[in-house]
This record gives sequence, structure tokens and C-alpha cells, in this order.
Amino acid sequence: MLPHLKGHFGNASSIYQLGQEERRAIDHAREQMMHLIGAAAPEEIVFTGGGSESINWALKGVAFANREKGRHIVTTNSEHSAVMKTCKYLETMGWHVTYVAVDIHGRVNPDHVKEAITKETVLVSIIHANNEIGTLLPIAEIGKVCREKGVYLHVDALQTVGKIPVAVDALDCTLLSIGAHKFYGPKGIGALYIRPGTRIQPLIHGGSHERNRRAGTENVASIAGMGVAAELALKDMKHDEKHVRQMRDRLEKGLLKRIECARVNGDLEHRMFNTSNLSIEGVEGEGLIVGLDMQGICVSSGSACSSGATEPSHVLKAIGLPMELLKGSVRLSLGRDNTDEEIDRVLDLMPKVVERLRAISPIWSDYKKGLRKSVVQGMAA
Repeated sequence: MLPHLKGHFGNASSIYQLGQEERRAIDHAREQMMHLIGAAAPEEIVFTGGGSESINWALKGVAFANREKGRHIVTTNSEHSAVMKTCKYLETMGWHVTYVAVDIHGRVNPDHVKEAITKETVLVSIIHANNEIGTLLPIAEIGKVCREKGVYLHVDALQTVGKIPVAVDALDCTLLSIGAHKFYGPKGIGALYIRPGTRIQPLIHGGSHERNRRAGTENVASIAGMGVAAELALKDMKHDEKHVRQMRDRLEKGLLKRIECARVNGDLEHRMFNTSNLSIEGVEGEGLIVGLDMQGICVSSGSACSSGATEPSHVLKAIGLPMELLKGSVRLSLGRDNTDEEIDRVLDLMPKVVERLRAISPIWSDYKKGLRKSVVQGMAA
């Protein structure tokens, strides 16, 4: 990225030599992204300002370009807020949205998606892996349903691209949203895969950039960074998964052994290898986050895009967690740079933070006195 930040200031849309040098950098990054997701041609990749823009464009662009066919969209009740809030916006503009329920593990039944599709449906939008609990959804089966019904499928693949093999043809999707920072690229840059022949309106109007699909002078440095990150992700994917998975499994096993009345949320079989969402009875999630942060350990509650929200996670609500566990849930996300020593540190410190919080919790006090039953143990039963 540094050459494009320090000296290569040419405009990639200009015909002079400095501009064409920048154009070549963008074209190369487009090819790198094409290889990462198995697209057929570089032109199917359009660079955006991030995953949220890609998602907004996919939903709004398809909705407005196909409104003569119908004004119906199908999604689930546990999508990322970028999908949920865009759907809510489209509802104010006259579109009807069906929110298909997920099960206790966070997975949606493809048959339920099929049942929700009508003659008015123009788009189905489903997340590939849930951003809070890591559950992988059956996208390929849903893609087959959408193809048979003649309906576009948009996949929010921010949690999976660059971490596990993702191929647009295998998923049978029409559009696929990507964010660079999810696979160690720079923040504030993303991409949208658009299958040839897709009817979609631009989200940002202005110049003729990105083949008249996304106006605005290109962010060459970030695009170049995203391309290199894609190339490295493709090369290191298997090694990273093995490394991170063994740490995640050891972390979960150790915490469940050391912390009474704790549980892992999501599908334990169909899930991403880097995500662990835990509910711990008798603590407040925010208190646990602050307590761990004081020890230099960064965890989150719900989505990072919902930080500051006072409402419990809509994802955990969707899978049916009771309020006691909704409030005591945290997400631990691991990556290639984490070490076994860091896992040991979390296993040592997190139970101590939980113990301090439970010492002042009336809920936990009642449980220890035998005045109430454990919610976690009740769900396990």
C-alpha cells in the first residue's frame, strides 16, 4: 500500500501514465479477488467502501432495478445489522420483507426459505456464517432453491471469505459481499461480486468509475492492500484454520471446565473455526468485557457494529436464549496472530473476572443458595 500513499498520486481514471500505473494496480487486485472467490472474470468484482456498502448496494440496487417484477425480499431473523436495517429501510419504501426464523443453533431450513418465496420475490439475502455465533448456513442448498425459483441470491460472506474456501458457483449465488478487514486487509474497503446479467442499480451516482457501477475516485492504496490480503489468505488458509481451530477448541474446553454454568452458543458442528460465543450465567456481558479489557484481553458482546447498543443481541434472541443468558454473553474471536500463551492467559484470568462479578450478583447468590435453578443446566437437560 505504501507506494500509493507516498508517491503514486495518479488518478486511476486518467489516461496519463501516472494514472495508468494506478489502474494496473487496481486491475491486479481485481484478479487477486477473482481467484479468492472463484469468479469467472475480474470484471465481476466491484470495489466498494466496505462490507456494509456492499450489502446496502446488493439489497437496494436489486430492489430498485427489479421493482416491476415485485417488491418482496426474503432474509432471516439473525442477519447482520447491515442487512436487517437495509431491509427495514426498504419496508418504509414499500417493499415487503419476510424474516425466516433460524433454529436454536442459528441455522435456517432451506425448505422454509423456499416456502417464503413468492411470485413477487426479487431477492433472497442470507448470511454465510453468522457474525456473532459463527454458525454456517446451508447456502449451497438455498442457492439451488433460488435458481429453481428464478430469484437472485445475495450472500453476506464477510465472515467466510479469506478464512474458508468460498466459490461463487458452488454457492450458486448472484451477489456476494466482502470486507477486506475480515481477512487482514485494510479497513474501509470491500467488494461486491455481481454475476453477469444481474439487474442492479448503482448505489452511488456520479462518474463512470467501476464500469459505471460505483462512482468515486478509487481508493488505490486500500484496493491494492485488499488484493495482497486476498492472495495471502488463499495461500495460508489451511495453515491458519488448523492453527486457530486448535486454539479455539482448547479455549472453549478450558473455559467450560473452569467456569460453572457456562455454555457455547451456535451450531457446534457447522460453524467457523475462529469464533466462540459464550453465555455465562450470573454475569453481565458488559461487565465481563470491561473486566477483561483491564487485563489486556479484548472480547465483545454481539456484533462490533452494534457497540454501544443497550438492547440484547437480536441474534441470540433469534436462537431462543433466555434473558439471563442474553445479558451474560460474550464473543471471543481468534486469528492467525494469537498464540498458545495468550490462550493460557485467558484461561487463567477470565474465570477470576467471572468470579468477581458473580460475587456481587444477586442472581448468582440465589443460585448458590439453592433459591433458583441454573438456566444453563436447564437448557442442557
